[in-house]
Amino acid sequence: MDDTRDDPDDLDGMIRATLPRVYRYFAYRVGDGMEAEDLAAETLERAWVSRRKYRPDRGPWHQWVFGIARHLAADHFRRRSRGIKTSEAGQRPLERPTEDVGERRAEFSRLSLLLSRLPARERELIALKYGAGLTNRAIARLSGLSESNVGTIVHRVVSAMRREWEEAA
Repeated sequence: MDDTRDDPDDLDGMIRATLPRVYRYFAYRVGDGMEAEDLAAETLERAWVSRRKYRPDRGPWHQWVFGIARHLAADHFRRRSRGIKTSEAGQRPLERPTEDVGERRAEFSRLSLLLSRLPARERELIALKYGAGLTNRAIARLSGLSESNVGTIVHRVVSAMRREWEEAA
């Protein structure tokens, strides 16, 4: 993700640099589909509207945007009082040959189920690491945990999920 913001009024640049990772973050949090798209769009809208509040001395642009995304996710879960909607978990736009779509949807559904079983903090860290593609250092700044603690938790969760994935196969 581009950490530079040469032109704070470059909406197209902000969308190109940020939207894919914000969407993936929400796909990990709420499942893939319209809900993730709506939350990603709302995050970028909020970032755009409040862009003058961004302070480069406090961290890179993308971390500020993910701070907005995390607050929006917390609000979303408070309003809904639920986790991942497994009924929507496999909905993805067709981007591969038809024979691959079923397999990808099944795998995403399995992953969504595993993620939905995680405690909220662990699910958040996994979404930031693999959905948003943030570094452990960036996640530590956002979460208030130490960088080594983030790495330890992510490693432990991924190892446990990998074992559960293999046992179910």
